[in-house]
Amino acid sequence: MPEQNRPSSRREFLKLLQGLLAAIGASAILGPILAFFWPAKLEDVPSEPVPVGAPDSIEVGESKTIAYGRYPALIINTEEGIRAYSAVCTHFACIVKWNAETQLIECPCHEAFFAAADGAVLDGPAPKPLDAIATFIQDDVLFIGGEA
Repeated sequence: MPEQNRPSSRREFLKLLQGLLAAIGASAILGPILAFFWPAKLEDVPSEPVPVGAPDSIEVGESKTIAYGRYPALIINTEEGIRAYSAVCTHFACIVKWNAETQLIECPCHEAFFAAADGAVLDGPAPKPLDAIATFIQDDVLFIGGEA
């Protein structure tokens, strides 16, 4: 008698397994489709100020790149003070880097160069300066974006 139950339980197991695999396959197809129509909330620019850290955490002449909404931001501590810019080159959206030796912001893709003082284009194909981001210090924490 136990052998009569065995084929039935195998059949039920295989049906359960088939249903499970069908559900996994359907979610693999439907998941990206649903994500396309209801994407996660990604702000191009954050609506709230973003903390960077202690104001003295970036040495003079050095930089730090942080996440700032959808795109990174470049924070530079210059002789004139702390400056922050969008790290996206205005020429072809490559990510710019700070060169501590030349004291310039450089785009590695097409050799555009920007000034640290104001983000102005110094050389290369970039059509406009880097977008500046406001900086302020509150409770001994450096913030970028938002209102000072």
